[in-house]
Amino acid sequence: MIVTAQTKETFDLFAYMREHEQVVFCHDEGTGLKAIIAIHSTALGPALGGCRMYPYATTEEALIDALRLSKGMTYKCLAADVDFGGGKAVIIGDPRKDKSPELFRAFGQFVESLGGRFYTGTDMGTTPEDFVHALKETNCIVGVPEAYGGSGDSSIPTAEGVVYGIQATNDVVFGSKHLHGKTYAVQGLGKVGKKVALRLLEEGADLYVCDLNEAAVEEVVAYGKQIGASVKPVNGTDIYRVEADVFVPCAFGGVINDETITELRVKAVVGSANNQLADKRHARMLKEKGIVYAPDYIVNAGGLIQVADELYGANKERVLSKTKAIYETLLAIYERAEAAGVTTVEAADRFCEERLQQRRRRNDFFAHQQRPKWAIRR
Repeated sequence: MIVTAQTKETFDLFAYMREHEQVVFCHDEGTGLKAIIAIHSTALGPALGGCRMYPYATTEEALIDALRLSKGMTYKCLAADVDFGGGKAVIIGDPRKDKSPELFRAFGQFVESLGGRFYTGTDMGTTPEDFVHALKETNCIVGVPEAYGGSGDSSIPTAEGVVYGIQATNDVVFGSKHLHGKTYAVQGLGKVGKKVALRLLEEGADLYVCDLNEAAVEEVVAYGKQIGASVKPVNGTDIYRVEADVFVPCAFGGVINDETITELRVKAVVGSANNQLADKRHARMLKEKGIVYAPDYIVNAGGLIQVADELYGANKERVLSKTKAIYETLLAIYERAEAAGVTTVEAADRFCEERLQQRRRRNDFFAHQQRPKWAIRR
């Protein structure tokens, strides 16, 4: 049983993780490692998901993040049409001061202990170079630098996928997939958000931007001036109130909630952040307000596509080709939602659940064919 920070009441951990196959708590006193690995599903293959590092206020907060993110990875794998399940790891700590080679080697040992059930790599707060150290302890690492046999920076295809998602959304909302002539409110200028912002500027868009990293904001503003584009920095929560065409959340999850929905003055939401909706009911609230929402796990699948592809032998052309499919997949989700009168999140979830059932049937079929006759129940 765990005591929640909010209510001081206990809840049953096993009930809380009932949708998940396995949750592993990792602790190494010598390096200070405190991590959680959540495996949501291996029905279609080994679980695949990044490892983020963040100074979570409580263990409960870290656990909730790992559980939500790992479930989202299962759906992302299904939407991206890769033969892997969903998993996620979180390391509790400040990435600016708590990292060490020894910490990531210890983490790698815990990953190795799972016997190939979980593959991981960079996420928010971690870098490919961090996992060079983990790679010394396990081969279940993806997204390391090319010099170490990896496929390189996964934020590149992730950002490309976001751009494809914006194009598909523009096609539905404005009748044209073109990016120019529109205004975008970009929240977060990290590894993905900055690439998205620069691409939008290059295509002739105007931007509102915000990030805790002032240097990143200054870089985007300077680039806008260089090419004659409009970039207006805003502070913190002001990003929700700017009048723009599309809100592009590329930072934390849960940013679409009861409070922010009332403030949004956009026609669509398309971004790379995981779990953008604080709750699924917020998809209905966006729909009622006339704001088109692009399900995050459809839009931000580019990085997943790259690291999954890496396990078969890295091929950049193949990755970019698969990433382009995000455009058509999102259009199909919008069409399904419109035809069924449901939210885009409901349409996306149904799409993935249908694909999951189809794959399970195929897996079961081949499993039966490979069994000796005496093992088949009649």
